[in-house]
Amino acid sequence: MDIIETPLLGVKVIQPQVFGDSRGFFLETFEKNRYKEMLDIDLEFVQDNHSRSTKDVLRGMHFQTINPQGKLVRVVRGAVYDVAVDIRPDSPSFGQWYGVLLTEENKTQFWVPPGLAHGFVVLSDVADFEYKCTNYYTPEHEACLIWNDPRVGIEWPVETPRLSEKDKRGKSLEELAL
Repeated sequence: MDIIETPLLGVKVIQPQVFGDSRGFFLETFEKNRYKEMLDIDLEFVQDNHSRSTKDVLRGMHFQTINPQGKLVRVVRGAVYDVAVDIRPDSPSFGQWYGVLLTEENKTQFWVPPGLAHGFVVLSDVADFEYKCTNYYTPEHEACLIWNDPRVGIEWPVETPRLSEKDKRGKSLEELAL
């Protein structure tokens, strides 16, 4: 697999090796020893999630204030623009964002370490999104950075996303007071 470093500390883009022919394809989506060695991911994954969303749905920018989750994400159907924002106050990349196109065709994965806000917007009619998490989901500790915080300045490829009520109430980086 090829590993692409990003400007955000610890955030990586993974392009797995795909073996394919006229019958279809095969790829490893996770192998503990290889990911530990190549990505320096020495965390246990405790939960796998699968979501389905429709065009222009934006989910995010979510994180947990206690028991933060690292997420290894990929798209198995459709296409999304996936974004991480560094909200770790002591990080050299605090307040910066990075986005990557994840599609069923490119089979790219995105590693978002614990302590970052994460979200995505759906570009295809439907997208199935899978992610492995390093900690359990605890709704009482979930928080949300507003998707369009001008200080962060994420350049979303969708002008008017469809948001949940929770995501509409996200807070700015300043309001989060991390």
